[in-house]
Amino acid sequence: MTRSKSDASDRSTTAGSDFLQLNIEDAPTGGISDWLAEQLRLAISDGRLPLGSRLPSTRLLAGDLRVSRGVVTEAYRRLVEDGQVAGRGRGGTVVVAAPLAAPAAAPRATPRASPRTGPRPGPDGTPALFAGAPGADIFDSLRGAPARIDLSPGVPDLAAFPRAGWLRAERLVLSRLSSADFGYGDPRGAPTMRAAVATWLARNRGIRVHPTEVIIVAGVTQAFALFSQVLQRHGITEIAVEDPGSLGARQHLHSWGMATPPIPVDTDGVRVEALRASGAPAVLVTPAHQFPTGVVLSAERRRELMRWAEAGGLIFEDDYDAEHRYDRPPVPALRAMLAEHVCYAGSVSKWLAPALRVGWVLAPAKYREEVVAAKRIADLGNPVLTQLVLAELMSSGEMERQLRFVRSRHRHRRDTMIEAIHAHLPGAVVHGAAAGLHLTVTVAGDVPDTELAAASLALGVKAQPLSWHSQRPGRPGLVLGYAARTPTEIRDGVAAVGDALRTLTSARTPSGPF
Repeated sequence: MTRSKSDASDRSTTAGSDFLQLNIEDAPTGGISDWLAEQLRLAISDGRLPLGSRLPSTRLLAGDLRVSRGVVTEAYRRLVEDGQVAGRGRGGTVVVAAPLAAPAAAPRATPRASPRTGPRPGPDGTPALFAGAPGADIFDSLRGAPARIDLSPGVPDLAAFPRAGWLRAERLVLSRLSSADFGYGDPRGAPTMRAAVATWLARNRGIRVHPTEVIIVAGVTQAFALFSQVLQRHGITEIAVEDPGSLGARQHLHSWGMATPPIPVDTDGVRVEALRASGAPAVLVTPAHQFPTGVVLSAERRRELMRWAEAGGLIFEDDYDAEHRYDRPPVPALRAMLAEHVCYAGSVSKWLAPALRVGWVLAPAKYREEVVAAKRIADLGNPVLTQLVLAELMSSGEMERQLRFVRSRHRHRRDTMIEAIHAHLPGAVVHGAAAGLHLTVTVAGDVPDTELAAASLALGVKAQPLSWHSQRPGRPGLVLGYAARTPTEIRDGVAAVGDALRTLTSARTPSGPF
């Protein structure tokens, strides 16, 4: 009897850990890694494991819990995939990000939709975002809407931002700067940055360009503004756009007085015969990875588009996420083959962080000085220190390492989203899986995609309706971003969208006579 009590006492003390008061007896049989990962997530979420805190070594925690080291390693690996912890070599495994707490107004159990009236607005009225045509502030409003999981497209894995590498580069740059370097810079951009961009484009996009031809801008958005002003001086007041195509790009062009006639997109990309028939003098295209369909402009269409440009047309090439390739070889930029007929723009927003607001423009010679003049008037040039740090990252090889790292994470998250779509949205068609940061999903049936987005938001999940990005009627669908979300969030988010779709579909199913 005494021995039995002793054994029980020994088991209770050796099967637990002082760390978070973990008790292995609370874990379900066969699910210890799942249990441990969830306990760590909860501790990070509620602040018991704050940012910067270090987890015990896998060997130590496994010894405390009397489990195999592989069990703890697997739990840590899942948190690494979620972007909540990161290995720091000899510094151990450190908490680097906390999950967003679920807002009280939008829990998962919120009623999905009224069978008679459609999606019900939450207490803050957020589903009303999807009523009517999207206004100029629609993306600001959507970003501000509370949600458990944000599947909006266009954002990379922000938790993977290379903070340590950035700090090293910044210290190195600051150690080299003289006092005079803190004065006003060249509106075209810092020479070091322009040289780094020229080298980057040659190495990664097949574009051979002299640094003096590079203009540094505040993202592709500013490129739209500068070119709109310049082209209007040359009598060009409309830029044809792909349809479906980016609502944001269209809004920016409209704000500068540009008309945007729609040109259909099919599985080969923009339909050049429709562009030619439209009579538009210029066109905005995303040939490496069309937004939002994800198609790559085919070789034949590229040749057709170049023939159109050589006959007098002007191409604005938005190379917005060409670096994110998973299942296809790299596609060279149009600018690499037709320099004097292509205005080319790229940025770091989709492979580092939108907050940096740094991009670049290559303008045909006839427009270059006018673009520089417009940039000078706009802001006298981008912040120099940020440019110099980015130039150091690009020239040192740090940026290639960063891209290899995030590609692996993004590919895994893409695969997770595709699996979740197959599980929770049967019959849906996935578009654009070979590259990028998002998937477009089209659904069968007569449920408007704005209602589906509203019902999903009522369940705490943000997504953009495909119809927002279309000027002509088309099949309903959603544009779902995966790069900035953890695998767990992706699974939960897609499951909620599936719940919303089933509720809306059942509400439209006619009732029987009895």
